[in-house]
Amino acid sequence: MATTTPEAVPEPEADAVPLKGGSVTQRAIESIKAMITDGNLAPGQRLPTERDLAVRLGISRSSMREAIRALTVLGVLESRHGSGIYVTNLEAGDLLDTFGVVAEISPQPRLVEFLEVRRILESAATALAAARITEPQLAAVAVHLDSMREAEDPEEFLAADMAFHRTITQAAGNEALAAIVEGLSSRTFRARVRRGHQEADAFARAREEHARIYQALVGRDPEAARVAAASHVGAVEDWLRGQLEE
Repeated sequence: MATTTPEAVPEPEADAVPLKGGSVTQRAIESIKAMITDGNLAPGQRLPTERDLAVRLGISRSSMREAIRALTVLGVLESRHGSGIYVTNLEAGDLLDTFGVVAEISPQPRLVEFLEVRRILESAATALAAARITEPQLAAVAVHLDSMREAEDPEEFLAADMAFHRTITQAAGNEALAAIVEGLSSRTFRARVRRGHQEADAFARAREEHARIYQALVGRDPEAARVAAASHVGAVEDWLRGQLEE
């Protein structure tokens, strides 16, 4: 009677990234990240199969599956149905999505801290934009400013507000900075602040603050743009701090 021999399991490859410290899944995550940063896996490239990776790193397939799932959530990997797992294009916006989620769901005391971060970064982005913004981008900023002036519904105002700031941060010419500011300025994040901001003249003052930012951009004045943006975000930050102290 014929007997079958177990399938031979290949030895891990000589260039496998060593797994040291932490949980097995975390070590697998670090190893895949190292393969990307070392250039062994390029953006858009298909990963080896789950089984091959597990063998290469000397871990179980279940741990490798968890590592791939975690990196997919983080935007580093993506699953293409019927094709396999691929490295994403590693765009800053995709990789920083989770940062925006943290900002959105944080309790109010932490919300103030995120507003402080936004004030620092958005003022820097606005200063860069003052030096780099193109005429078409400046025209788009003017359109969003007009929309804010004409908006009567808070939702319309908020949409124009977000488009105004998004155009400016994109004009700064720094994708990573724009992605971080976008995460701090998401619709949910702003709406949480706006809902509590019940001062009668809040929208009127916001329009004035946006107009000052726009004028600084028109004047190509980075320092004036920085101050105007910092003052705009700082007004909301100060208001929220006051609410927490009451």
